[in-house]
Amino acid sequence: MMRYEAAFRSRRSGPAAWTLLLGVGLLVGAGAPVAAQSGGVSLTLGTPGPGAELEDLDGNPVQLLDYVETGKPAVLEFWATWCEQCEALQPQFDRLQAEYGDEVSIVAVAVGVSQSVRRVRRHVEGHDPGYPYLFDRRGAAVRAYNATTTSIVVMLDADGAVAYTGVGVDQDLVGAVEALLAR
Repeated sequence: MMRYEAAFRSRRSGPAAWTLLLGVGLLVGAGAPVAAQSGGVSLTLGTPGPGAELEDLDGNPVQLLDYVETGKPAVLEFWATWCEQCEALQPQFDRLQAEYGDEVSIVAVAVGVSQSVRRVRRHVEGHDPGYPYLFDRRGAAVRAYNATTTSIVVMLDADGAVAYTGVGVDQDLVGAVEALLAR
């Protein structure tokens, strides 16, 4: 399967390559959520959530785990402005922020594929989600979390270990957060 990493390394990828990558991502993400297993979606359950250097929307370098509060579960979404599945998941993220924003850290990781910080900033200004969006210009978080497509969601428990991974529009993120908080 094609991976974002190749896109970050190659500047020859044109619109046709990105259309193919998006198509593969949509096919992979079309099913029900998949728990992480060896070779599955993202990281293996129980793995410590890795750090990664990204940028805030002002272009300043930041560390991903600085946006995850100690002792609090976290929800990370690998997201893009052009991702229709991410758009379909947005109502669940809005609900999570409204109902559980004080109990969980929510962070959107904007992949640096076919989008700019300016485009992400315009999206955030038009939606005001109430949680941070970080820009993964060099793919550090994509590689650290093995996020091979957009609409991948990784949840970390209060100890920072991977407790859930899923991909696509059929994820029950509210149910997964409720289960995580009930532990």
